[in-house]
Amino acid sequence: MDAVNAFLETAAASPWVYLVVFAVVLVDAFFPPVPSESVVIGAAAAAVALGVPNLPLVLACAAAGAVVGDNLTFALGRVVGVERFRVLRRPRMAAAVARAKRGIHERAGVLILSARYVPVGRVAVNLVAGASGLAWRRFLGLSVLAGVSWSLYSVTVGVVAAHWLHGNAFVAMLVGIALGVGTGLIMDAVLRRVARRRASKAAVRPDAEPRPAVALDGARR
Repeated sequence: MDAVNAFLETAAASPWVYLVVFAVVLVDAFFPPVPSESVVIGAAAAAVALGVPNLPLVLACAAAGAVVGDNLTFALGRVVGVERFRVLRRPRMAAAVARAKRGIHERAGVLILSARYVPVGRVAVNLVAGASGLAWRRFLGLSVLAGVSWSLYSVTVGVVAAHWLHGNAFVAMLVGIALGVGTGLIMDAVLRRVARRRASKAAVRPDAEPRPAVALDGARR
């Protein structure tokens, strides 16, 4: 364990770590398999446990990568649309796109802010926002708020894990990453459940006007 922590300290002390955080978060905005949450949480845990990298810089790089990546995805949706991407036709992605299309104009704030915590959701929502004609200025403001809040959350998870485990960098990173992934799964499940409830309510339509109640003697009540 000491050897692992020593290796992590050497890696965390490299000035390239900030560029890695920025680049990974940026790419994850349109390529979900990249583990941006894990990288940010791990860097934050190392900052507390080992003293490197610089925690405010990690936060700033993560937020910048999130905002730039989300806006690039928005621009891609605006220029290309969503129909040309084969990956978006897979069941899970198709369901996320459908949810985003149903509410992007009425609930843009809720969708963009909540989807930032769900890897698949953020790609679908940002692409649909661009393709559906949502105003870029509105999206920009919401993406900044979403990126900063997501970065603060990810860094906080890493910090809490490091303090909780008394400075053991490697274990703190593992625990922090597990917490971050768990949050994403919970958010995804909540969003899907809310979408199903909305869809079921929208599907309910009265077949006919209610008939007036009739008394036994034939007079209307």
